Amino acid sequence: MIVIDGATVVTLDRDRRELTTGHVVAEGNRIIAVDPGPAPAYEGARVIDGHGCLVTPGFVNTHQHLYQWVTRGLAADATLFGWLNTLYPVWAGIDEESVHVAAQGALTQLARTGCTTVADHHYVFPRGAGDLLEAEISAAAKVGLRFHPARGSMDLSQKDGGLPPDSVVEDRDEILLATEAAIDRWHDPAPGSMLQIVVAPCSPFSVTGELMREAAELARRKGVRLHTHLAETTDEADWCDERFGCTPSEYAAELGWTGSDVWFAHGIHFDDAEVKRLGQSGTGVSHCPSSNARLGAGIARVADLRAAGCPVGLGVDGAASNEAGSLLEEARHALLFARARGGPQALDVRTALELATLDGARILGRSDEIGSLEVGKLADLAVWRLDTLAHAGIADPVAALILGTPPPLELLLVNGRPVVEHDAVITVDESALARQVAKTQQTLVTRAT
Repeated sequence: MIVIDGATVVTLDRDRRELTTGHVVAEGNRIIAVDPGPAPAYEGARVIDGHGCLVTPGFVNTHQHLYQWVTRGLAADATLFGWLNTLYPVWAGIDEESVHVAAQGALTQLARTGCTTVADHHYVFPRGAGDLLEAEISAAAKVGLRFHPARGSMDLSQKDGGLPPDSVVEDRDEILLATEAAIDRWHDPAPGSMLQIVVAPCSPFSVTGELMREAAELARRKGVRLHTHLAETTDEADWCDERFGCTPSEYAAELGWTGSDVWFAHGIHFDDAEVKRLGQSGTGVSHCPSSNARLGAGIARVADLRAAGCPVGLGVDGAASNEAGSLLEEARHALLFARARGGPQALDVRTALELATLDGARILGRSDEIGSLEVGKLADLAVWRLDTLAHAGIADPVAALILGTPPPLELLLVNGRPVVEHDAVITVDESALARQVAKTQQTLVTRAT
């Protein structure tokens, strides 16, 4: 049993309770108390002194490409399509070892920034590379984060009018068989699950319409969720218009890709009618503000999407287009970019926190288990230290967390187990891992040249 006592607690429960001085108690993998005032004595419990700290639900990352952690800093000034064309030859050299190292690196950084649940979109499967999905699943188990790997795919290569080179695409039947096998092997729908599979063809410009349609049918037959990139750039919109005579959103809808079991990465270039339709269908969007800014892709209409009823979570996106890999930074950027686009009232600090927690949980279909601090929910939470020089004196602790510099993370619990303590990840050797990351990147870049 773990008792966090004397902290400020932002619950994000139905009543949006905020406890100026309160306590949270976790027993096993569940929360058994969230109340104001000092905690009662629990025999044998580990007590964490929460004075000077803020307790929040653990963050939920709804879009990531873990393998890219070992290809950061390349094509730093390119557009999306130019960036992809530069990186695809490097990614063609990934294998089990490099993916395992990359995933550990990215997941460790996410843990350091308050993240407890990660949805990863892996879509590059070079022939002979080994079991890449298992490589990242084992990395998530090592670091200790709740994991929703999205089995991605590409079957539309350059020779067929797509963007990726032939070396990184797969045959459609092969993709569908491998995806179904991954669901059968790994997907755990049980309460408290640490591992759930998602079906995730990459994007309209790298996947055939046949695969998109059949992937949706497979996901619904197996009872899992659907994810893809959509409406990220104007280049994509032009490509869809030239090839299909419609927008990316219209194309996706024709193929069965709308509904509460679907979420899109980025979702920047939607018009008013598309925003309304997405909201009516309950289709989700993973907002990736840092990556979108890094690639100059634009700013998603977060306030409009939410007003329409569309769930909007946050995503770090690929580390190669967001070298920081910090989910806390995404919450801050989501707020700043929304205000830059829509004025000072476009998004407030508490809504930014909801994007990182409860809304992300809703996108993944886990809002009954994670995303808020409530009795009976899973013990996924972050304890942030706000009494250091960087944050001391900021009256509103949520404003301190969202608008200030990243504070030290005193404790991160995932499924009731500590992953971060005193601002250090305790499940991996960070120094040794850093050396492995650097060595792996050098190998991949050398191999591609």
